[in-house]
Amino acid sequence: MSTRVTVHQVHHDGAEDVVVAPRGRHEGSVYTGTVDGAVLRVRPDGSVEQVGSTGGRPLGLEIDPEGRLLVCDAHRGLLRMDPDTGAVERLLAEVDGTAMVFTNNAAIGSDGTTWFSDSSRHYGIERWKDDFVQDTRSGRLLSLAPDGTVTTVLDGLAFANGVALSADESFVVVAETRARTLVRRWLTGDRAGTRDLLAGDLPGYPDNIARGSDGLIWVSIASPVDPVVERLGSAPMWARKAVTRIPERLQPKPAHTCRVQAYDDEGRLVHDLDLDTPDFHMVTGVREHEGRVWLGSLHEPAVAVVDL
Repeated sequence: MSTRVTVHQVHHDGAEDVVVAPRGRHEGSVYTGTVDGAVLRVRPDGSVEQVGSTGGRPLGLEIDPEGRLLVCDAHRGLLRMDPDTGAVERLLAEVDGTAMVFTNNAAIGSDGTTWFSDSSRHYGIERWKDDFVQDTRSGRLLSLAPDGTVTTVLDGLAFANGVALSADESFVVVAETRARTLVRRWLTGDRAGTRDLLAGDLPGYPDNIARGSDGLIWVSIASPVDPVVERLGSAPMWARKAVTRIPERLQPKPAHTCRVQAYDDEGRLVHDLDLDTPDFHMVTGVREHEGRVWLGSLHEPAVAVVDL
C-alpha cells in the first residue's frame, strides 16, 4: 500500500519497542529503548532526549497507572523507571531461583498484575537466532502480582514474545514468534485456565504486540515466512545447531519488510499494513494511539509512524 511512513531518527541503534504517554506532562511523547541501554523520549515536536539507562538491553515498554515506565530488559529482567528522573528500580530478575535470560514484553492489568514473556531458558538476545532455529520451545508467559507472587502461566512456548490483554481482561495473549501464532490464555469465565489461539498461521513471525487506543490488538510482523527456517524445523537437532555456527553472512536473515496487523478480540483481522518504505525495516514494536501507528525496530536507529 502507499501509506506514507514518517521516520524519526533517535541516533541510537535498535529502537526495539514503542509506547505512547497517554496523559500527564509528557502526553503524546513516545518512549523507546535501544541496544546501548538508553531509554529515549521522542517529543511531539520530534525532538529526542534520553530519559535514563537501564544498564542492560531494554525491549518491551509499558506505562503503569502512575505514569512510570515498565521496562522488560533482556539482561536485567523487569524494571521500573521514573520518566522524569531516570531512576531505575529492579522488580524481578529470577523465577524459582533461576535468573531469566530473555525478558521480552509485557502488559499491565487494571489490578496491577504484570503479564510478561521470557523468550527462552537457553539463549539471551545476542543469540536469539540459536533459539529460533533450534526451536527450543522453552519460552514462558508469566505474571507478577502486586504482592510479588510470580506465576508461570504458560510454558513450552516457541519463542514467547509480545503480550497483550483483551479489552475486558478476560484473556491474555502472547505471541509465539517461531510458531507464528497468537496464543490466548483465558483468565475468567467458563474457559478460565484453558488456552487456544486468537490467530494462527500468521503471514510472518510476530514480535511485540500491544492493545491500541482503538481497542484492537496490534501485531508487529518482523519478517515474512522464511522457507529455510521452516524446513529446518523438521531437521535433526544437530543440523539446526550447525546452521547457527556458520558465518553470520550465510545464516538466514529477516527480509527487508515493514508490516503490522491488527486483530479484534474475536481474532478477526481488521488491519493489515504492508508498508513500502526503503528507510525502515524489521518492525518489532507497534503501538496505535489515536489513529497513528508507531513502529519500533530491533535494528533501526529510529522509530516510525503511520497515519491510518
